[in-house]
Amino acid sequence: MHQPSPRIKSIQRRAITLLIAGGALNYVDRATLSVANKMIQEELGIPVAQMGLLLSAFLWAYAFSQLPIGALIDRYGPRRLLGLGLFGWSAAQAAGGIVTGFYPFMAARFALGIGEAPLFPGGARVVRDWFDLRSRGFATGLCQSASSLGNFIALPLLTFLMLRMSWRWMFISVGAFGIALSAIWYLLYRDPSEVDLTAEETAHLTEGDENSSGPPSLAQWGSLFAHRTTWGMIAGFFGTIYTLWLYTGWLPFYLEHERHMSVSKVGLVGAIPYFFGCVGAITGGWLCDFLTRRGMAPIVGRKVLVSTSLFGIAACTLGTVFAADNTLALTLISISMFLIYIAASSAWATVPIAAPSQYTASLGSIQNFGGYFGGALAPTVTGYLVQSTGSFSQALLLSAAIALLGGLAYLALVREPIHVPGAAKAEA
Repeated sequence: MHQPSPRIKSIQRRAITLLIAGGALNYVDRATLSVANKMIQEELGIPVAQMGLLLSAFLWAYAFSQLPIGALIDRYGPRRLLGLGLFGWSAAQAAGGIVTGFYPFMAARFALGIGEAPLFPGGARVVRDWFDLRSRGFATGLCQSASSLGNFIALPLLTFLMLRMSWRWMFISVGAFGIALSAIWYLLYRDPSEVDLTAEETAHLTEGDENSSGPPSLAQWGSLFAHRTTWGMIAGFFGTIYTLWLYTGWLPFYLEHERHMSVSKVGLVGAIPYFFGCVGAITGGWLCDFLTRRGMAPIVGRKVLVSTSLFGIAACTLGTVFAADNTLALTLISISMFLIYIAASSAWATVPIAAPSQYTASLGSIQNFGGYFGGALAPTVTGYLVQSTGSFSQALLLSAAIALLGGLAYLALVREPIHVPGAAKAEA
């Protein structure tokens, strides 16, 4: 078994650090609208149901941008696509601070979704490119922890900026930071094709993999949809991200409206579930590698983690509906977030081992499309249910059912790695 050279270790640390920074900022940007929800409603005169549409505008753009972005990353590399995406989404975020009405705000959020599309498929490709088979799970978990870390710091940070400055300057400030980070990414990160790797370094990075040359053709990309494993990954991620975005989009409002907490208190306690999400992301990645080292086939270990986590999410979400005590409700939401990120880390760790290497970003973006199709539905459906019933109970019950069905689909459909005609098969 080859060991990584000091240079490879240095590249790995730099890549993971940049991906964590970008991923955390990604979720800080997404949370700005949720944190400023009530202030924006009052200033722009937007009703609750339309706020659900506004929250979903980003998600619809993000979901449908996934389909082409994976193939583009596999063709042109993460360095270009992630740098361009980071710059684009940060400019759109800053633009959200100067809008004056509902439709311009929709346009800014739509542009934000397009710009953020390359991040996680690109991250999956970075992990595939710079980590060997036995260490990809933990590296993926670290990358996934960034999203929960972003949400964890977002509520107190954004609440502070909003109360000290204004919601508009909050948008502009985080957008400016992202533009600077995009330049840092492009200057510091390199794709493997841009590095003169030794034979030993190449052998380490490709151990256990079989690669064919060249990016996938359109026909080969489309053939991914012919496999039940692909559809199981889509369904499981749909259930995971639907529940995640019910909380990401509405948790501050839920704690204020349903649990009668003050804005300042929500800025503190609302971050607690995301701390557990951060721990869950790292735990999920570690468990993936642990099960592989214990001799379990990588795809089997990941399937067990994703499906059992979704079953646990369903149970905790159901319990939240009937929790009379705020502390118990927050505990159940925190456990749900812990399990959501175990499921998300395990699902993303499935991507690099479920298909040949040149399909990594393509398969990751297809999975992410399925997840964020659910994520796009969650804020809109929740908004209409809350407006029509005056309560979050039905929205939470629906989310529990979707998580349960997602777990069953993942368990039944994800069975073996995908073989694409004309491409080499990844090791199971």
